[in-house]
Formats: sequence, structure tokens, C-alpha cells
Amino acid sequence: MDKNVIYDLLHEKTIAAPDATAVFDEERSLTRAEFERLINTIAGKIPAGVRRVGIMMEHSVEMIAAIFAVLKTGKAYVPVEPFFPQERIEFMMKDAGVELLITNSGCREKAAPFSYLCIDPGMEAENGSVESAASPDDLAYILYTSGSTGKPKGVAVRNRNVCHYVRAFRHEFHPCETDTMLQYSVCTFDIFVEEVFAALLSGAVLAIPPAAAKKDIRSLMEFVDRNNVTMISGFPYLLLEMNRLPRIPKSLRLLISGGDVLRAGYITHLTGEAEVYNTYGPSETTVCASYYRCNDTEPLADGTYPVGKPIPGVQIEILDGCMNPVGPGEEGEICILGDGVSAGYIGSRKKENEAFVTRQDGTVLYRSGDLGYFLPDGNIAFLHRMDTQVMILGKRVEPVEVESVLCNCPEVLEAVVRPCVDEQNLSYLTAYVVLKQPGVRVSSLKKEMAKFLPDYMIPEFFVRMSELPLNANGKVDSGALPVVMKEGGET
Repeated sequence: MDKNVIYDLLHEKTIAAPDATAVFDEERSLTRAEFERLINTIAGKIPAGVRRVGIMMEHSVEMIAAIFAVLKTGKAYVPVEPFFPQERIEFMMKDAGVELLITNSGCREKAAPFSYLCIDPGMEAENGSVESAASPDDLAYILYTSGSTGKPKGVAVRNRNVCHYVRAFRHEFHPCETDTMLQYSVCTFDIFVEEVFAALLSGAVLAIPPAAAKKDIRSLMEFVDRNNVTMISGFPYLLLEMNRLPRIPKSLRLLISGGDVLRAGYITHLTGEAEVYNTYGPSETTVCASYYRCNDTEPLADGTYPVGKPIPGVQIEILDGCMNPVGPGEEGEICILGDGVSAGYIGSRKKENEAFVTRQDGTVLYRSGDLGYFLPDGNIAFLHRMDTQVMILGKRVEPVEVESVLCNCPEVLEAVVRPCVDEQNLSYLTAYVVLKQPGVRVSSLKKEMAKFLPDYMIPEFFVRMSELPLNANGKVDSGALPVVMKEGGET
């Protein structure tokens, strides 16, 4: 049994406790033995010659089983949410070379352009087994992030990268059979990887709430309370919502924040009720590269928490523009080495793949594009991006990708999209638009953009311009663009 193959680690836990609960949703609950039988049933329906399989399903026991079925057969899965715009789904699937899409009957219309396999709730497991065909260097999944070239880019992550992260998670958080992890995140973010694999490969239970519960924090906490959920991983804004409640369920022992800056005001009450961690790590380095425990500590002067120290199997260096280490306390680019560094971006992404630097000793370093510095105690403070990439509600957004879509709208003559920050230093997008004719509605522009972009990538504000201001070099003068001020949220 290979310790660097995802399915092998799952099977190891099944052998140890076949009757223990593995995963449940509002429709069904499966033991580990039953879960493996369902995985084998789905795996038997995947054609042998397929290399990459899309997953477009409502979150359910069957969705998680489908992911493991793909992995067991040695293939990579490419996740996408059914609510994504059709054009974006088609781009991602085609760009990744997806040959089969696993979906639900309710998503048949969006799945129509592809060869697809329907797996619906309540699918019965059949007898029989499929031999595991995965190896450590096989790709496990391809996650798409916002791209600087105007198109999303796919990060290719191997089995060994995921297994490395599971070991690091176990080392820090000690998940076991008595733990239950909430499956809250959408499938296209690293948090989903943490929820699913760190839980199931460690013997913990995975709890999938109904979609309606995810939309209301009180309903979500009722689900957590009712099912004795012990671990939640999410964006800082989820913790902020929890922090506003009179209390959180007593079953919770661990709250993990990732994907964006964690501010002290977000967790004022939570640190007294559970362990709270701030984490950092791009998708390119597999979920997280560093951890910081917030309990009994003071935030930095700007009210944010450090992102911590490297997890086991990872090294972090702070380098200057010439790739040399900076001095203590000096700012530089956060660069990551070790077992989490992925296989890079798929397809024709030569420019973007320059972020993966192979050193003379053969090790690969990932240049994150994030600025930070080492604190005297060895923890790392995150500052901001070196480029225009921003986080919108915890999700990576390249303004140039949004701008590219806006400029292709038939009503638009020219446009630029610029990131701004509100009073709480949270990012939002403003679009500056020169229209081909008067009378164009913002709703019309948003509707056109929604064909290609998820909601969080559509600018919050639109400013109509007679022309875009240019500097002496003929480029748009960002300093001359009017700023739409936005009030910050509560802390």
C-alpha cells in the first residue's frame, strides 16, 4: 500500500474500521465499507481509455464517491460547480482535456456538449471491485483559478502532493474517528480538498449539509450542532458570521481560516470557544503551506494575524527581485518549496509556468507573487500581492480576466477594470466603461458578463466614461480614474 496514493490511504482506513461512518448527507449515510462499494460501482462505469474526468454534481455522498472513483482508476478529476456559467464550464473542460463528465440528471442540459455519465442520489452499490491503478505521480485533480491572460488557468496537483498535505494536517490537528468535518466549500477551491481528503484519509467523518443550510449561518450551525461536527475550514468571512452569533455549537473544537486575510475583529469570541488557525498557501502548493494558531496571541499592528510557520515537508523563503534572501524583517516575495509544490499549469501556459523555478539541485520553487516578511519569532506576516490579483470573498480574481470579458460585450467600446479596497481593506472591483451608444443598462452588461464569469468576479460598480484617461505613454492613467468609495463591513 503506497503512502503517496490517495485511494490507498482511504482503503487503509476502511480496513481498520469498515463499519465506521465515512460520509453522510441529508439523504443517506455510508460506512467506510459501503462507501468503498459505491466507489467501485462508479469506477466500473468509467471507460478505461479516459485520462481526465470532469465532476459537475450537486454536493452529495455520490459526488464524493465519484471523485474517489476517478482517483482509484488512476485518472485526474476536474471539478466545476453546476451553477457556473456554461461558457466557463465548457472552457475549463476543453482546456483540461476532459473526456468524460460525471454529473446528475438535473445538469443534463449543461452536460450536453460532453460525453457524460449520470450518477444520481440514492445510487445503489453493486458487488465487485476495481483494481487501484493510481501512482504517486499521477495527477489527482486540476483546479482552475483566475488567469492573468484573460482566461482561467488550471493547476495540476499530483497524488503525492495531496498525501503530503494530509500528513501535515494530521501532524497539526490530529483528526481521528471521533471527528466530523463539515463539507461547506464549493468544489473548485482548495478548502474543498482539505475538507474531503484531510478528513476521509484520516479516519474522520465527512458531513455534507443541504444546500439551503449553507445560505443561512443559523441553519448551518443547527446542522453542525445536530451532527456533532468538530471541524470547520472556511474563508475568514464564514468565521466572521459565526463570531456574530451568541454562541457556536459546543461540538466544534477546530476552526480553520484560509484563502484571505484573517482580521482580529473576525474572531473576538471564537478564540474562547475553539482552536482557531490562520493558514496560507496558494493552490499551486496544495492547500496550505503554513499554519498559525491564533488563540492566546496578539494580532499584528494592522489588526491581522500572521500566516505562521511552514508545515512539515514545506520550506518558505522570502526573496528579493534577484531571488536572493532578504534580511530579517525585510519585505520580499513569499517563495515555497517542498512536497506541496504542484506540477504547474496545464496547457500553453509558458509565461505563467515561469513562477515554477527549478534550482540547480533539482528542487522546484514556486514564486507566489505575494509580499511578506519574517517576524522575529520565525512566523511570516503576509502583506499583499505584488501584482493586481485580488481576493474577492476569499476567491482569487485577476482583474485583467474580468476586463477581457467586459471588453467583449457587444455594447462596450473600451473598458478597464481596477481593484479598490473598502474601509476594512477588503477588495472590490470597479469597471470604467466607454459605451458604443447611450442608454445601455448596467443590468445588461452584468447579464452578458455572467455568461462567462461567476458572480463574485463581476464588478461591484460600473462608471460610464466618455473616454478613458491616458498617460504620456498612451496607457490608461489609473490615477486619473474616479474612485467609487465603498463603506466597509462590520468588524
